[in-house]
Amino acid sequence: MDVPAARPGSGDTPPTQAERDASLRALRARWRTASLAAGWRFPSDWALPEVDAVCAAVMAKGRVEAAETALAGLARARAAAGAGLAETLADLAALHAVLGHSGDGFVSPDVDATPARLLRTTALAWADVATDQLVHTEVTDPLTGLPTAAYLRTRLAEVYRAAEARERPAAEDHVLLVVSLDLAAVAGFARLTGMILVADALRTVFDSGQSVASLGPSVVAALVPKDERVASHGVALRRALHERLSVDAQLADVGRPRVSAVRLPATHELACDLLAQLARA
Repeated sequence: MDVPAARPGSGDTPPTQAERDASLRALRARWRTASLAAGWRFPSDWALPEVDAVCAAVMAKGRVEAAETALAGLARARAAAGAGLAETLADLAALHAVLGHSGDGFVSPDVDATPARLLRTTALAWADVATDQLVHTEVTDPLTGLPTAAYLRTRLAEVYRAAEARERPAAEDHVLLVVSLDLAAVAGFARLTGMILVADALRTVFDSGQSVASLGPSVVAALVPKDERVASHGVALRRALHERLSVDAQLADVGRPRVSAVRLPATHELACDLLAQLARA
């Protein structure tokens, strides 16, 4: 697809740098307008340095199909910035529509009308970054720094498989120690502080390979081996919680956190349901 000339009627005289810059800005502005009209959700997020690189490549090479490298770079930048694939492809369709429209009026981007090669280049580049982000995403609660319930569900799946291989119930080998804190009467920063202190107490007590996770806004749990140390772990946990929460006047008034040993149900599916119930407690 040919790009409109930068200086209509200028003959063989090459455009000046100022004229090239003006043409690039005009293309960029038309592309942005078409992309927003096509459904780009957050206007302030559209502009990236890679957008200018695509515009420059298109203007220099005269055809959008010749700007594949720049389009791949933009797709990777879009993925890194959190744009979805559908939104990224719609943005590409907006550029394609703008370049195929000679006037200044409304253009109608159509992903299905965009050359398949450009769609493939953009989609693959976007997927490279999106997949890498997915692989390296940590299942961690941002407040407490503890793994989330998703991690604990995965860990429980391993426990149940091991129990099945041994032909014995998972509850014979592991137990959930659950800590819940009643924060109904506490507001603001004190609520956040309370859960941070609870998480720190669990990390201190269960520091030898036990699985600890945040289940909800005021509930955390530890999956621990069911052995002679369970009782001593419970005592140590209560002591650690008291030491940390008693230093804050607001948290000291909410009463003792509830620490309970919860028996694992018969199946992994039921265990996942149990985690959901505990999170709402």
